[in-house]
Amino acid sequence: MSVRELVVLGTASQVPTRHRNHNGYLLRWDGQGILFDPGEGTQRQMLRAGVAAHDLDRICVTHFHGDHSLGLAGVIQRINLDQVPHPVTAHYPASGQHFFERLRYATAYRETVKLTESPVAADGPLAVTETYTLDARRLSHPVESYGYRLTEPDGRRILPERLAAHGITGPDVGRIQREGSLNGVSLDEVSEVRRGQRFAFVMDTRLCDGVHALAEGADMLVIESTFLDEDVRLATDHGHLTAGQAAAVARDAGVRHLVLTHFSQRYSDPAEFERQARAAGFDGELSIAQDLMRVPVPKR
Repeated sequence: MSVRELVVLGTASQVPTRHRNHNGYLLRWDGQGILFDPGEGTQRQMLRAGVAAHDLDRICVTHFHGDHSLGLAGVIQRINLDQVPHPVTAHYPASGQHFFERLRYATAYRETVKLTESPVAADGPLAVTETYTLDARRLSHPVESYGYRLTEPDGRRILPERLAAHGITGPDVGRIQREGSLNGVSLDEVSEVRRGQRFAFVMDTRLCDGVHALAEGADMLVIESTFLDEDVRLATDHGHLTAGQAAAVARDAGVRHLVLTHFSQRYSDPAEFERQARAAGFDGELSIAQDLMRVPVPKR
């Protein structure tokens, strides 16, 4: 049975707190695991969340600030220590190649796993698999930063009432799906398009075209909301979003489930982020991320 869920490993901005680890997010997607922004302490958080190195197929780094990347050294070494039996691909801004190399070879260890480096230099597709296309879009932050988006290919949903109207039953249902037509009845006549699921990951950024492009029509949007709305000037100056800005993006993009995360340590009441998100007019599913939380991707 396929599983599509977000496992939240850390939610703190800049520095960890007593209750929030540095960033880290694992997306489980039909047997594949994509680790986003492994900050310091990610390896330990993986242990606490029941995530193994063997679960990782890709690592996606948005940018090379420490709270989003210092955990790379430990994660990469753990992948090799556990001798993960499949290749792992790492995506990160090409301008940070030297940072990636320093983290990858921060200390001595035995390399046992093929780690493919696939740096991001421009907007566009990074990988195409049977179950998703992975794209990147440039964001607006003091250092080069990219957000990521998974898009599942569209499928078809069989409509039982239309099958019955055409007298199609039993093995013939599978046959029309495979062959596209049966006895003069086309697949289009007994089914409809089922839009593929879409997942978007947006970290440190001001409002920009990339944010809106990544969020458009997402079933789940994981997005930073470092500041509350009263600190919007700080957010803009430091290249971040407020809770209200993030929620307005989700509202306008038709997001189904919004996950707010990456909270500044200056705030003690997480409920205020939810209040401001609702005040901005977002009325879909809303999660205020907490460490070790699991959030299912909404089904279609």
